[in-house]
Amino acid sequence: MTVVETRKIALGGAVTAPEERPVARSMRRGFLNRCPACGQGRLFGGFLKTVDHCASCDQRLDDHRADDLPPYIVITIVGHIMVGGYMATDLVWTLNTWQHLAIWAPLTVLASVALMQPVKGAVIGLQWALRMHGFGDHPDAPEDPLPDTDPAR
Repeated sequence: MTVVETRKIALGGAVTAPEERPVARSMRRGFLNRCPACGQGRLFGGFLKTVDHCASCDQRLDDHRADDLPPYIVITIVGHIMVGGYMATDLVWTLNTWQHLAIWAPLTVLASVALMQPVKGAVIGLQWALRMHGFGDHPDAPEDPLPDTDPAR
């Protein structure tokens, strides 16, 4: 319960329950390039550029802060798959270094590009479901104010 809701209860005001935002559903919608709020509108206008707002429900989508998390997730997923594939291939066939490079380098690039947009959409869906970074009821601000470090005071 937030401070505002606590104050409303103390003053005898009615508090409405916040809308439900299931995490799994929101992430799945984002993964499928859909608005995490309604599941109808498109999430991306370009390859990794989100639309300003959903065309169906008017949810603002450009305030997300996905930053570096999607690439880290993609690197982890693709790295595990490619290293496993390389090791399995190396057990079955004897290939030289250039043959492995010819197989695994293009597959790594293609898998990384193919996963980047869905993973970023899932991260945006997660942020929306958890009301993080502009998707909450309040603007982003530090939770704890920094102490005054001015020695003149």
